[in-house]
Amino acid sequence: MTSLASTIAADLQPIRHSSIPAKLGLALVLAALADWLFYGQRIGLSLTLFAIAIAVGSVLFNHATLDWRRGLTGAAILVAGLVPAVEELNTLSFLILTMALAIALLIATNPDTTELAERARALRNFFLLGPFRFFLDAFQVFDMSAFTRGVALWLLPAALGTVFVALFAAANPVIEQWVALLNPKLILEYISIPRVLFWALMLALVWPFIHVRWRRKTIVATTVADGPVPPPLPPVAPIISAEFLGPSTILRSLILFNLLFAAQSILDGIYLWGHVALPADMTYASYAHRGAYPLIATALLAAAFVLVAMRPGGPAEKSKVIRPLVYLWVGQNVLLVASSILRLDLYVDIYMLTYWRIAAFIWMGLVALGLILIVARIALDRSNRWLVGANLIALTIVLYTASLVNFDAFIADYNVAHSREASGNGLLIDINYLLTLGPQALPAIDRAILLRPGNPESCLVSRRDRLVEQQRQDLAWRSWGFRNWRLQHRLEAQAKNQPAG
Repeated sequence: MTSLASTIAADLQPIRHSSIPAKLGLALVLAALADWLFYGQRIGLSLTLFAIAIAVGSVLFNHATLDWRRGLTGAAILVAGLVPAVEELNTLSFLILTMALAIALLIATNPDTTELAERARALRNFFLLGPFRFFLDAFQVFDMSAFTRGVALWLLPAALGTVFVALFAAANPVIEQWVALLNPKLILEYISIPRVLFWALMLALVWPFIHVRWRRKTIVATTVADGPVPPPLPPVAPIISAEFLGPSTILRSLILFNLLFAAQSILDGIYLWGHVALPADMTYASYAHRGAYPLIATALLAAAFVLVAMRPGGPAEKSKVIRPLVYLWVGQNVLLVASSILRLDLYVDIYMLTYWRIAAFIWMGLVALGLILIVARIALDRSNRWLVGANLIALTIVLYTASLVNFDAFIADYNVAHSREASGNGLLIDINYLLTLGPQALPAIDRAILLRPGNPESCLVSRRDRLVEQQRQDLAWRSWGFRNWRLQHRLEAQAKNQPAG
């Protein structure tokens, strides 16, 4: 049992070969031919044509092991196997064709097997283990040093570039239309799970005929005084190249990212700053709303990449080419944040102010400041600890300042001043939202009631009275606050200025 297991493992073990990529390409061509000949079609002469295509492909990659005598013998066996399939394709003729193709391959490419038992074992391993070797051998493509280096250099730029394009498409309807032109639905409609499984099956079946491997006779190792000398193991190529985060990868990433961000910045300059007409069925409010948050996510992802790429002591930190590209890209990210702030401002002009929108303004400002601090860290050659400390100081100042701002009154006053009743533009006053802001919104609520025609509803009056009672209770010495005291004086001054009626 142990011997059988080791034999199977040896037969399945992939062997590195420089022609693997070309063979894989031929296997894909044969799988495509099988798709055209067989998938969803009745099979007859098409099987004979496919067998001939396999034989031709096998000769192309295994002609070095052929000689005229064995090649002619194998060709004769193949022709004899094709005759029953041409006459009529049935189960028996299919089996004869399959065996003829395998025996012809064995005779033509494996001169070491001369005995009947050896050939029987070789054909057994060919049919039982050969189809499984494709899924192991195909991975050797990623072990080829040149291919691996190319993938490592472009994997990160391509992956992050795709993410940035997706975020830009979510933020910009023009880019969304460009992406839609690719129309991936056509590809998805063509691809189905049964078809994918069919291709996988075809690749597994044709691979043993293209990448031919027969078990060679065991060579006895020479012995020395200390014992037998084992054969040297082939060197194992690294799966992940050291270039994955090297200067070459970072340089390619920055060039690609700067081009993508430049396209987004140009479109923002045209539509957002230049006020050019937007595409049909797209308003400035919806354009602004859908764009603000994806662009902030883009800026955060860009900041994370810069921190990783320009890590202190890293190979890219001192590069005279990479540094200007980093500065340019961070500058474009700051411009994106400014565009996000403008988008949110346009949205607030239409749909009024809320706590979440104020928080979004503050957050965007912190993101812009963080990007500028990243540039300062690189330019001043400071550590990431300095960067974290600077951001924490900025966050502390912002939070401390926010604790002193009366956001309830600010939101209520802004919404009333920019409402349709007061300015002629925007939305109607949302009294219900103002009432949820608490007693600090009372001055704005009173102005809103005066701006609305007719007598106020009884429910509105009762809810306002509850806020007045809450304000009166807040003036008790246990709950007293300077903000509540200022509010009370404001209400009293407002009451004196109102008409007696």
